[in-house]
Amino acid sequence: MSVAGRQDEPDGAPFLPRQVSIDGYRDNFFHFAGMSHAGSILALPSGVRPWGVSAFRDVDAHALAPVLAEAGAFELLFLGTGRDPAHLKEPLKALLRQAGLRFELMPTPAAASTYNVLLAEGRPVGAALVAL
Repeated sequence: MSVAGRQDEPDGAPFLPRQVSIDGYRDNFFHFAGMSHAGSILALPSGVRPWGVSAFRDVDAHALAPVLAEAGAFELLFLGTGRDPAHLKEPLKALLRQAGLRFELMPTPAAASTYNVLLAEGRPVGAALVAL
């Protein structure tokens, strides 16, 4: 993320402490709030942060831990799967459901666009977006 408006989490990872729309995306980059980030991101009610997932196959319980930690703050999670559609393993679906989250899997461009629309409507949403 660019330095402007940036805060760091205790582990040193960049963190934008507010939920914002995704302004754009291209190969391995996301643009939001006048900043850009190389790699996957989480856009949750607490803010936008890097997500250590380089491909959808890397999504596991550990990768979903930050999402689950905030599950009480939103209702619907958009999982951006990269360029192509993908499926989430049943144990991971169960984790999300147990946390009270509904979720939709779709390629990242569709996930980011749908997240933006619902966020603009004031809906309690989050996004976990794998970079293209």
